[in-house]
Amino acid sequence: MSWLQHVNVKVYARTAAPDLTPAIDIFHRWIQSEYGDHLLLDVADYRHVPAGPGVILVAHEAIYGLDEAGHQLGMLYNRRTRVAGEAADAIGLSWREALAACAQLEKEPEFGGELQFDGAVAEVFVNDRRLAPNDEATAERLRAELQPIAEQVLGSGCELRRLGEQRDRIGFLCRGGQELSVADAQSRLSG
Repeated sequence: MSWLQHVNVKVYARTAAPDLTPAIDIFHRWIQSEYGDHLLLDVADYRHVPAGPGVILVAHEAIYGLDEAGHQLGMLYNRRTRVAGEAADAIGLSWREALAACAQLEKEPEFGGELQFDGAVAEVFVNDRRLAPNDEATAERLRAELQPIAEQVLGSGCELRRLGEQRDRIGFLCRGGQELSVADAQSRLSG
């Protein structure tokens, strides 16, 4: 079992925040259609919280959310359960799940093509301060695990910039040097 667990990936939206109301029905439909391989449980609406979690889909293994934290809309995949394997497996799984949810949301007719995601920009952070305290040693360890995966998805010229302050969860903003669709990011990560 890896030292790195509870990896979160937020893929930024290309477009300004549309009305997120359709996400409620979309996520309920995902529960009914058994979207993905997670046990989907419930939908919660936090649109009333400024720069908050938006609309979330709760699964046993993770939380999917159209997240507006930091005043930046994006699809957040928040892994809740442990991932077998190495740190790279935990990062890769969370990034793949976030991209898959982005691809599916882009197709949903309720948004009428207004919701598009940027495959070239993602936040990767760890939602466990005990396993991954926000200090220099953990930052270097996380960067070493994240760099090869970010380069695989975003290209060798990608930038990794550490996010937040010591009191925040440890994470990096990963940005590619060129435009990248969600579909292209998915194929790079799976290849």
